[in-house]
Amino acid sequence: MTDTVDDAELNARHKAKMAKIQTARAKMMAERQVEKGLLIVHTGAGKGKTTAALGMVCRAIGHGQTVAVIQFVKGALQTGEKVVFDAFADQVEFRPMGEGFTWDTQDRARDIAVAREAWEVVKARIADPEIDMVVADELNIVLRYEYLPVDEVVEAIVARPEGKHVIVTGRNAPQALIDAADLVTEMAVVKHPFRSGVKAQAGIEF
Repeated sequence: MTDTVDDAELNARHKAKMAKIQTARAKMMAERQVEKGLLIVHTGAGKGKTTAALGMVCRAIGHGQTVAVIQFVKGALQTGEKVVFDAFADQVEFRPMGEGFTWDTQDRARDIAVAREAWEVVKARIADPEIDMVVADELNIVLRYEYLPVDEVVEAIVARPEGKHVIVTGRNAPQALIDAADLVTEMAVVKHPFRSGVKAQAGIEF
């Protein structure tokens, strides 16, 4: 009988606590009425920056939105996400424009030219009123190696149309981009199988 009373009291306390949280959450949600295009930055040394961005692309597809994904580094590798997004060609432009990591190409002049070409496409898609979201994948890497001027990039993204979402990925995001962003997430490494000798695998890394 005591256990029953204790359980009832526990449930009552839980209900009261959840009711308070519910009220507070409802008030908070009611106060947030601004709707705008966001600058989102995924950075950090941990895995998942591009993956998180492409998850947002999936959400956008589900809402009937149009998206442009421009990849600054990836391009030499055939990825699973390209195959998927090619099936939604009416909503998603998926363009791997990179030629691999800079330590693979070993040609700074060529890397700068490729980065500039991809950036011009990004700028055009940001300006296109028919596109709701633009993903500049691994743009942070390009900025880190100074293949593009940070000030130019930040200025163009900040001047985007009011409802346009722009997502930038890659480790070592410059402070100017972080300062301009609405949402910044830093991926941290806790464990990674690569450190234990496990190679990159289809469906996980690409």
